[in-house]
Amino acid sequence: MTHLPAPDARRIDLNADLGEGFGPWALADDDALLDLVTSANVACGFHAGDPMIMRATTRAAVERGVSIGAHVAYRDLAGFGRRFLAVTPAELTADVVYQLGALDAFARLAGDRVRYVKPHGALYNAIVRHEEQARAVVEAVVGYDPTLPVVGMSGSAVLRLAAEAGLPVVHEVFADRGYAPDGSLVPRGTRGAVLHDPAEVADRALRLVTEGVVVASDGREISVEADSVCVHSDTPGAVALLTEVRRVLQASGVVVQAIGR
Repeated sequence: MTHLPAPDARRIDLNADLGEGFGPWALADDDALLDLVTSANVACGFHAGDPMIMRATTRAAVERGVSIGAHVAYRDLAGFGRRFLAVTPAELTADVVYQLGALDAFARLAGDRVRYVKPHGALYNAIVRHEEQARAVVEAVVGYDPTLPVVGMSGSAVLRLAAEAGLPVVHEVFADRGYAPDGSLVPRGTRGAVLHDPAEVADRALRLVTEGVVVASDGREISVEADSVCVHSDTPGAVALLTEVRRVLQASGVVVQAIGR
């Protein structure tokens, strides 16, 4: 007998960044992660990924019923998309449309479609506050498909502008990253930026989802909105981290459900 969740059960999406290899090089265990996530942020070729990897990743996601998201980025293969680029709004809009269209083609060949957009790396962090670039990303999504949700950080400029433009928005939280007191992420390379202990990461995810709070680097609790929990695929031990996050959430009665489903 199938037991349906209670009407008031908390629902959450689990996502990870996938398809971030290039040619023969692979960054993470994508197959194992696809068995754990409900949504896959697939690299679109600008920070990582290539046509063969995009095709294989979308096929594997569709086989597992995992939602496909366009993980759009600055055109920065050498820097893995983690360097800010002062591109013009027109260029950024065109680059996002280009990436969206490419991934959507492979998703449709696999029998599905792109179901949301999540910026990557430096672009993700920039459009928390960079109004001009945030508006350029929103313009790209609205122009391509005004029904696509945009995934971003709570309180970010991109989510505000996306909502104003009529796009669905998804508030994302990070189980494996440290938070600064202002709600931003602790910069990579700084002590406490990346968390590695499965129990700690799972406990953080549970509090983010059920209480809407996270302990910042200075020890204070800050409030967040959580629609989707991310564990980065390039965090050491990502499979073990995500396994424990999913186990703890489900054991606590949280329903794990994909974006756009």
